[in-house]
Amino acid sequence: MSTPPPYPPPPDDNDPFKKQPPQDSGGGSSPYDTPPPPPPPPYGGGMGGGDPYGGGAGGGDPLAGMPPLAESGKRVLARILDMILVGVVVWLLSWAFGTNEFDVDPDKVEYGKSFGQSLLAAVLYIAYDSFMISKTGQTLGKKWLGLRVANLNDGATPTLQTAIIRAAVLWLPFAFCCACIWTAICGGWSFFDKPYKQGLHDKAAKTVVVSTG
Repeated sequence: MSTPPPYPPPPDDNDPFKKQPPQDSGGGSSPYDTPPPPPPPPYGGGMGGGDPYGGGAGGGDPLAGMPPLAESGKRVLARILDMILVGVVVWLLSWAFGTNEFDVDPDKVEYGKSFGQSLLAAVLYIAYDSFMISKTGQTLGKKWLGLRVANLNDGATPTLQTAIIRAAVLWLPFAFCCACIWTAICGGWSFFDKPYKQGLHDKAAKTVVVSTG
């Protein structure tokens, strides 16, 4: 009488070739799914912690992905337009409140009135610039010429704090001591600055001026 064949051994639960990935029953993602890629950095920058606009640490183009930088000549023209607009308001208020720089006697300088006019000019210029830049990134002069101020790190419209820093660096010396010289230095810096064409006030606030056209 022959011996019956032995029963097959029970399946080995630890066999890696027979284990199946757990099935998703709740509609969510499986732990075996490929994770989604991270969102791209601002203006297409790299992942190496380099330049915020995509220059990266590998020596790439630092302007990659950035909107076109504004021409320095246009920036100067926009600034002149803003100076005229605010200057008219300063003159009218100075006349209305008697803070004209000179008295009727041309040989007598009223230093108190001169300081008052400078203070009024500084307050109005800083308030105008800060408010407009923090709202839309544009003063009237910049809007007419298709320019916009943006944060260097992400291209967003500057906050009020950033706009105040930028305006104070530009307008305080202009109003109190060296209007023509400081305007030429601060604004003219963008003609020579590389690669972002920043004025000194842009560098203080970490902003750039780009074209909207």
